[in-house]
Amino acid sequence: MDREQLQAYLHHEIPLSREMGVEVGAITPASVTLAAPLEPNINHKSTVFGGSISALGILSGWALVHLRLRLAGVDAELVIRANQVAYGAPARSRFAATAMPSGTEAWDGAIRQLRRGRMARFAVSAEIEADGAVCARFTGEYVAVPRRSAGGAQGA
Repeated sequence: MDREQLQAYLHHEIPLSREMGVEVGAITPASVTLAAPLEPNINHKSTVFGGSISALGILSGWALVHLRLRLAGVDAELVIRANQVAYGAPARSRFAATAMPSGTEAWDGAIRQLRRGRMARFAVSAEIEADGAVCARFTGEYVAVPRRSAGGAQGA
């Protein structure tokens, strides 16, 4: 999956990403960077709305897990389970979130769980930058559940 395909997928499957003006920056198996402009995400203080910063963190983490599941050949439903954002400074311009996996060994075990037909959890962290500095830090946990095949149920 390349940048354009991921962006089209996000805009179709998660319409909020389109309304925020989210663009996919760099994608690798180790990280995903998403960016958004100030204008559709502005608040009453002429800075980026905190909810938009949080949403971009969630979206970047979701995109990273989605991409890595595809690379592993695993078909699963993916949702955010929990997240936390620590805001450090206001963002006054375009902002970007770079998501990275937390605990690569745990990720390998989670992929094995999914292949066995069981639910798995993935931890992600992201830095949100604007104006040349980190303005927030995101941590999140995502849950993936294997999709049931048309031919029958998978083991639990």
